[in-house]
Amino acid sequence: MSENTNKVAIVTGASRGIGAAIAERLASDGFTVVINYSGNAAPAEELARKIEQKGGKALTSKADVSDAEAVRRMFDAAEAAFGGVDVLINNAGIMSLAKLADADDANFDRQISVNLKGTFNTLREAGKRLRDGGRIVNFSTSVVGLKLEGYSVYAATKAAVETLTAIMSKEMRGRSITVNAVAPGPTATDLFLNGKSDELIERMAKMNPLERLGTPEDIASSVAFLVGPDGGWINGQVLRSNGGMV
Repeated sequence: MSENTNKVAIVTGASRGIGAAIAERLASDGFTVVINYSGNAAPAEELARKIEQKGGKALTSKADVSDAEAVRRMFDAAEAAFGGVDVLINNAGIMSLAKLADADDANFDRQISVNLKGTFNTLREAGKRLRDGGRIVNFSTSVVGLKLEGYSVYAATKAAVETLTAIMSKEMRGRSITVNAVAPGPTATDLFLNGKSDELIERMAKMNPLERLGTPEDIASSVAFLVGPDGGWINGQVLRSNGGMV
């Protein structure tokens, strides 16, 4: 606990699903957590209360990551409240599935704006403002390795994030800031489960040799390792947190 006391972590898209699990885990590990959300404030506020009831420290911050000015204001708010930022977790993302020939412009533009431009916006801010010794964890997807049909645009945005990750890790030379990515496989969140039949969910759960879906806590554990004291020698890497699927 003491290792991370007074360290401040921004977690984007943190009001539910994997992001909420990450915020809870980092708070329990001693980080002060900034819970970013883009729409409904209620789940973010509820999560902040839950963290504080357990003795942690949390602040909610509304910002659409695709809006560069909103991202700047989020970093401003974190610095004003806590004096600085040490960790950025780029979890916010959206997914819209379609075969390439059937994909429409609006869905393409939205996924690019949130998944790729949103990650760029937060990385640019973190590159200027993160305290030395900090950690950045971006989010990719194991579909970059699996190359499943229907995921082309989504996976393309995440492949780009993996490239940003590797290059930024080198650009942070001299500041002791690591930059890595986590690439989950199928994980039991609303984002994944919504609209899928029980049969499809069961089939996808069996795709990896551990024969189950990941949990948000599984992914949060991978993030906690990368930003914690034991993850300091991992840099510029993509950790596929997927039970051995690919």
